[in-house]
Formats: sequence, C-alpha cells, structure tokens
Amino acid sequence: MKQLQFRMHHYVFKPSWVGTLLAVICIPMFIHFGLWQYNKAQSKQRIHNAFNQAQTDQALKFPTLHSSPSINVEEWKYKKVVVTGEYDTKYQFLLDNQMEGSRVGYHVITPLKIDGTSEYVLVNRGWIVANDTHAEIPIFNTPSGPQTIHGQVWVPSKKIFTLESKSQQVDNTLESQAWQSVWQNMNMAQYKQAVPYQISDLVIKLDQASNAGGFVRNWQVPAERITTNLGYAYQWFGFALATLLIYLYMSISRVKPENQAET
Repeated sequence: MKQLQFRMHHYVFKPSWVGTLLAVICIPMFIHFGLWQYNKAQSKQRIHNAFNQAQTDQALKFPTLHSSPSINVEEWKYKKVVVTGEYDTKYQFLLDNQMEGSRVGYHVITPLKIDGTSEYVLVNRGWIVANDTHAEIPIFNTPSGPQTIHGQVWVPSKKIFTLESKSQQVDNTLESQAWQSVWQNMNMAQYKQAVPYQISDLVIKLDQASNAGGFVRNWQVPAERITTNLGYAYQWFGFALATLLIYLYMSISRVKPENQAET
C-alpha cells in the first residue's frame, strides 16, 4: 500500500498508516470524553444557580393536585414553598446512612397531610444521629397539631433512590406486613404504592429557621465537583491536543537540500 506524502516548501508530511489510525481513533474519543465531562459540569452549574436563586425568591404556596392538576415537577425544583398541615407519623421513616460531618445517622422523613385536601407531602425534617448499636432505632419527637412548613422543594432522583431489594420492598397491602421504619434508599414510586393515600411527587426539605419539628438541617448544594468535572474535561482535551501534536511531529520532516531533487 502506497504511503501518503504531501510536500510544502522544505517540509514533507509523510504519516504512517499506524499513526494515522491511532490519531483517527484517539483524538475523537478524547474529545468525546472531554465534552461529556464539560456537559456534566455545566449541568451541575445550572443546578447550583437554580439553588442559589431560590434562596432569594419569595416562598410560594405549595402546589397540590387540587389547585394544580398538572404539576411540572422540573419547574418546581428548589423553589421555596410554604404549606400548612399536620404530621402523620404512621408512615414516616428514617433514611439510613446519612452523614453529618464524620457522624452517621438518619434523615427523618414524615408525611404531612395538607390542610383542605386529602393529599400528603413528604417532609425531610433533617438529620439525627444513630445509636451506638445501629440496630436500635433512635427515639425522636414529632409535633402534633397544625404545622406551617417553610422549606425547599426537592425531587428524589429515580436513578439514585431505590428500595434496597425486591425481597425488602414494602407490600402494597400494609395489613399483612408491618411498616418498615428504616429505609436504605427512597423510591417515590414504591412509597406511593405502599401508603393508602395520595402523595405528592415533590418532597420538602424543612427550612433551617423553621420550628416545625426540625432537626439538624445543613442542606448541601446539590451541584458538587463542578471544578473537578471541568478539570477532567480539560485533561481529555489536553490528551486530544497532545495526540495531534505528537502525530504531526512524527509525520512531518524537513527535507534536506541534497534530497530535495529526489523528493
């Protein structure tokens, strides 16, 4: 097979087939990985901006199916909301393996019956420390009577939150099985099937200043590792550029005067 060769003034571009094949494969691959990391960083940055913007916005009335039959979940992410209702402890649970600093504990998730409707919403009341013996469930109080909840809307990720296993899923007919008070993960679809009432797809994380039965609430901005993703992106782009420069360096040579006539 004849080797490619291009002449320009005193230089000749004469790449090898192996080098060309590697460049054609590696450069697009490195660019693809770089764009993937860059897009992840941009997505997290948008989340970060939406979270910060919500901190300065005025609290909105929590949307119910009665007031808003078609709720766009994505539009309500991170919005500050206010809602009045009463806690129902029968189907509350502890979300396991939640860290606060170096300590392990739980998030307390309690359903709230919204005033004037038959609809409920889950309220994350914050973090409590686990007992020394993890099998022992911590004792905590839940206020009774009407509560005014101020908080921020969160939507559990379908990719992250799942029930721990099919054998441990909550049975739809609760009469045949005791309620699971500790969950390893949270799956809204499973929860909606498990409880005998209508539950919102939105979850409220209780505001730090709220007195409605809250615990430790050092909520973190969901957009993390933005600079790390950008660093990875620039690294992959650097690999692509380095591959191109090495390919050109290995393929271009200067023609010696005595060889010009032969070339």
